[in-house]
Amino acid sequence: MLVLVSGGGTNLQALLDAEKQGRFGDPSPSGRERIARVARVALVVSDRPEVYALKRAEAAGVPALTEPVNLLLPPKERRRDLSDRILGIAREWKIGLVVLAGFLSILEGEFIQAYGGRIINLHPSLLPKFGGPGMYGLRVHRAVLEAGEKESGCTVHLVDAGTDTGPILLQRKVPVLPGDTPEDLAERIHREEHIAIVEAAAMMVKKIKS
Repeated sequence: MLVLVSGGGTNLQALLDAEKQGRFGDPSPSGRERIARVARVALVVSDRPEVYALKRAEAAGVPALTEPVNLLLPPKERRRDLSDRILGIAREWKIGLVVLAGFLSILEGEFIQAYGGRIINLHPSLLPKFGGPGMYGLRVHRAVLEAGEKESGCTVHLVDAGTDTGPILLQRKVPVLPGDTPEDLAERIHREEHIAIVEAAAMMVKKIKS
């Protein structure tokens, strides 16, 4: 699998740990090439340089690349340019599953079509609430608190041509407690994210292998 990251990489670490524990099945490339492309973290790509997720990949012996957003392009062309570059990498590495683990760039175009049904994204709210363009990180948790929600959580969904609109694979919930700050809520949800991303990846690996 290809894991796309933009930050510290705690969800990437959860995937790396799960792979070591055999949660995704036999990762051996010998004689099982198709399964290996899905059942192990084969490559990590970041859209931001020098993020800690890249160090996590290096420590695990996983190849890692940086593909930054090209700010010299007009805004409308930046997403397509990045998406096309990542698609080229995915095809070169013969990737079977793409996991967006805290990846902040929005993918579009041929990438979504080529990997339709094989791209999953982790979002820090109970979609369809508090999703869409601009809803990421503490912005999400702040919006949840301002709305007076009694619970929140995280969602793993398939990626489609919209933003946070694809079919939901699974959700994990947490309570919103009196006096919560966005940081408090984020920390509580992070623990559930690590579980959710592994469960969803394992679900997809099983589906693709069959």
